[in-house]
Order: sequence, then structure tokens, then C-alpha cells
Amino acid sequence: MSVAVTRVFDFPYYQLEKFKLECAFATKKKGNWEVLSSQAFIDQANNVSRGLLRLGVQANDKIAVITSNNRNEWSVLDLAVLQIGAQNAPIYPTIAADDYAYIINHSESTYCFASDEEIYKKLKSVEKDINLKGIYTFDEVQGADHWSKVIELGKDMSNNDELEQRKAVVKPSDLATLIYTSGTTGKPKGVMLSHHNLVTNVLDGEKRVPVTYGGSVALSFLPVCHVFERIILYLYQYCGVSTYFAESLELLTVNIKEVKPNIMTAVPRLYEKVYDGIIAKGEGLKGIKKALFFWAVSLGLKFEPYGQNGFLYELKLKIARKLIFSKWKEALGGNMDLFVSGSAPLQSRLARVFAAAGMPIMEGYGLTETSPIVSVNDERNGGFRIGTVGRVIDNVEVKIAEDGEILVKGPNVMQGYYKDPIQTAEVMTGAYFHTGDIGEIDRDGFLRITDRKKEMFKTSGGKYIAPAVIESQLKQSRFIEQVMVVGEGEKMPAAIVQPNFVFITEWMKRKKIEGPYTPENIANSPVVIDRIQKEIDAVNPHFGRWEQIKAFRLTPEMWTIDDGHLTPTMKMKRRVIKEQYLALIEDIYRG
Repeated sequence: MSVAVTRVFDFPYYQLEKFKLECAFATKKKGNWEVLSSQAFIDQANNVSRGLLRLGVQANDKIAVITSNNRNEWSVLDLAVLQIGAQNAPIYPTIAADDYAYIINHSESTYCFASDEEIYKKLKSVEKDINLKGIYTFDEVQGADHWSKVIELGKDMSNNDELEQRKAVVKPSDLATLIYTSGTTGKPKGVMLSHHNLVTNVLDGEKRVPVTYGGSVALSFLPVCHVFERIILYLYQYCGVSTYFAESLELLTVNIKEVKPNIMTAVPRLYEKVYDGIIAKGEGLKGIKKALFFWAVSLGLKFEPYGQNGFLYELKLKIARKLIFSKWKEALGGNMDLFVSGSAPLQSRLARVFAAAGMPIMEGYGLTETSPIVSVNDERNGGFRIGTVGRVIDNVEVKIAEDGEILVKGPNVMQGYYKDPIQTAEVMTGAYFHTGDIGEIDRDGFLRITDRKKEMFKTSGGKYIAPAVIESQLKQSRFIEQVMVVGEGEKMPAAIVQPNFVFITEWMKRKKIEGPYTPENIANSPVVIDRIQKEIDAVNPHFGRWEQIKAFRLTPEMWTIDDGHLTPTMKMKRRVIKEQYLALIEDIYRG
């Protein structure tokens, strides 16, 4: 009997029946890849399910899970929890211990699974503030209960009938997960997503992601606690894609060369870093090699899909791919056919140059509240348009409100915010979810995001400023790592800039500018300040006079996830940054 996929935990059983992969998931441990086949994945999950039942986990109980990196255990636990009618409540590892406590208490989680010693210690530091029946760790941690105890409990199959009964009564409309939004402001909200939300989003989104069914290999490293990577993992299960979990962001390039993936998902900031790294290597070339390299880059930056640039351009591109871009592809494993990008706007230059190199980035759009996919580009059938987030997927409806806000309706829209009917009502008009993003749909059906509604502000002169658009342009500079445009209620827009300390250090050395090359010295260097002024001067003419950056200040700190400047998907936490650099902002306007 063919497996019908209507609930999230049906995906692995469908994969087993359809593809029976030797490698469904793989995690590297102690130098070796630990592989789970489709069958082993299900067997281990069933063991964990039976163990959870013996621990007294009831239908609709919440199980918190916190992992520092993606790993087999996360997916096994996810399947084990969902198929007994309980819900997975993932927590971002990098948030503060107090936030761990808030989410665990708000979700009323009964157990928590933690990946390693660092997370376990953070949990123990707030243990008195939380009401958990137990904490289990995936790594061996002194003094902690290892999750193998749960697996051992489940090896006794005498309660297997109870497991099957639990699975049978789970309905597509039942809650599957609580995903707490990382948020750029305020306390996180628990987004309630049902099995139906997630399953329909996979089935409708899968049509836009070209893979070799039962044959493609993927590398996963974006936090699986975020719905973007999580839905991708479900999609990989459905399509029979072997999924390898990268060890860390630092080892990503090493893992790419080992795994040689065909597909990978990432956020724009990573693509920017990959591109900057490639360009830096090009800068180190000499003579004809350097000239050829930058000729290819220049050609790539003019790329248009579907041969729109004409025969002569395509002939030059063919030469560039053979001489230069093939080496880019080899450095990324040699088999990379496709990147997928989400979470933030992708710079058009990156979409052009990676597509020219034969590794197109298909940008999509979505939110946690929409499970998340709303739209995505697809190179097939004319579905790829640079500067857009693609066409809206099947069974989802998008309309643009009078003020330009994107409204979304469909089976992917959340059930609401957990325990918060007031905030739920604030973002819903009937069946339409208010995204908070401003956008437009062109006559060919491509959706374009123009700004974040909540981030737009007015100057004291009454002029609207769309900061994300300006920031995106400025971040194309290799001298600028991060930038936040400020100026609400002020006479003009200004910018707080985190310099690209690594690149600027190399630049200063090349220019024989004396050190020390510390972040503090770089941020206060008149030479650096003058150079970044030139970068801003180059961007300003692209905007109206009222939008142009009239002043800026450099920060001596790196903006990081751990220090709270960025969300786990590398979006700026504007409120946090503004509070931290209030003195710099005051100096701009009243100094």
C-alpha cells in the first residue's frame, strides 16, 4: 500500500518505500561520517518514540530541543516526537539562558534535549526557573542523562501497539510544532504550525526545486530550528535527497569538498562572504591570470538568464565558464548545480555572477508564519527573474494591500501565535496574513520585495526612508561588513557601519598604512573613514537627495549572533544595535 503523505512524519516512510536510501542523513563525528539509512532513521526514531511513551509523554506535550549545529539526532527526535502526537519546540542555541527559560516555560515543555555541554550548562544555570521533568543530551556530558537512555527504553517493543495507535490518531490539522521567532524586537512569539501547514508547503514548494529524485546530495548547515532549513529537510526526505550536516560554518568549505553536494541552502550574507573570498583570491593573481579572472567577473555581473544578452555574450560566457568559473565550481565541490537563498534580500550582483558561473542562486520568499515558502525562483520554464523572489507557489495566494503590504493566504498560513490571540488578530485580516513586507507583483507574476514595512521611517521633513534598500547597496562594498541606516524623526538619514576588519587589514597592509590593525584602530583611522566615505559617495547618487547618507560612524565591534546584534539567520536586530550605539547616533545629530 502506497504511503500517503498528509502528516510530517509520513515523509520518512514515503522515502523508505520510494527510494530506500543508503544515506538519508549523515553527521560527522570524530572524523567520520555517521550515516543513517532510510530504514535505520525510522528504526531509531521508533525506539525514541517508545522511550518517550515510557517517560509518560502525552499527546500535545511539548518537547524542547536545542542544538548547536544540525545533526542526525535532531531529525530522529523530530520524527519520534511528532509521530506520538506531541510537538517539537526548537530553541535557537545562541540566545541567552533567560530566553531558554522563557520559551520552555511559555511552551510548557515537559522535556528538553540539548546537543552539548555548553547548552547543558546554560540550561542548568536557569534550572530553578523552569519546570522540566528531565534534560537529555546528544553528546556525552558529565553529570547529564545521555539520550541513549531514551533509546534503550524504546528497545523493548512491548508498547509498539501504543505507538501505532498514537500515530493513527494524529490528524493533518493537528499542531506539529511551535517555532519561536527570533525576532528583531521584543519577546519571541510561538508560531503554531500544523502538519497540514508544513506538508502542503513541502508538496507545493517541491515543484520549484529541481533535484534528481533518489540521487541528489545536499549539504545542510543553516539552523534547523529555523523553519526555512527545516522545511528543506522535509523536502529532501520527500525527494529522496541524501542530506549531510556540515560540522560548522568554519568547516563549511572543507565539508563541501568532502561531500560534493548538488544543492545547498544559505542566507545572502553567506553568499556575500563566499563571493568576497573568491574576489580576494582573484586579487592575489598576477598578469594575464588576474586580467582573465576579472574579465570573467565583469562578464558575470552583466548576466541575464535565457540568453537575453545575445549570441556574442553567450559565446564569451562559454569561454569564461571553461577558463575561470569552472574553478569556482571545483572549489565548491565540483557538483554544485543549485543554491537556494532565503531569509533576507539577495543582491542582484550575486544572483548574476553565480548564475554566470553555472551555480544559480534561486531566491525565495517566506516567513515563519507561512511555513515558510510563499514564492521562489525556478530556472525551468522561464521562472527565474533576477531582482525578484520568483512566482508564488501553487495553492498560495498573494495580494498587495493599498499601502503596498504583501498579504498571504493559503494552507501554509499558521494557526496563530501560541497563547496570544490578540497578536494573532493583529496580523490577520480574514484568512490573509499581513507579512509586514512591502512589495509588488509584475505583469508576469514575479514578486518583488521592496522593503520592510516596520523598518521604514520618516525624517523630520516628512520624507519616507526605506533603509533595507540603501543598506543592500552599501553592503556591496568590500569595506563594509554591516550597515544600519538611522534617522527616524531626524533631518537626514545617516549610517552606523561595522567595517570589514579582515579585508581592511589586508588593504591597509597593501597600502603600507601603519598599524596596529586592531578593530579599535581601524574604526578610528582617518584613512579608513575617508575610504568608506568614498564608498558611500559612490552609492548616494542612486537615491533621491532626501535618501542619501549625509553622515556615518564606524563601530569597533563585530556585529555577531552571539553578542545579540544579529538573529540566527543574520538579520540585524535594529533595536539592539540602535541601543548599543546610541552615543554614536547622538554624536551624528547633536555632536
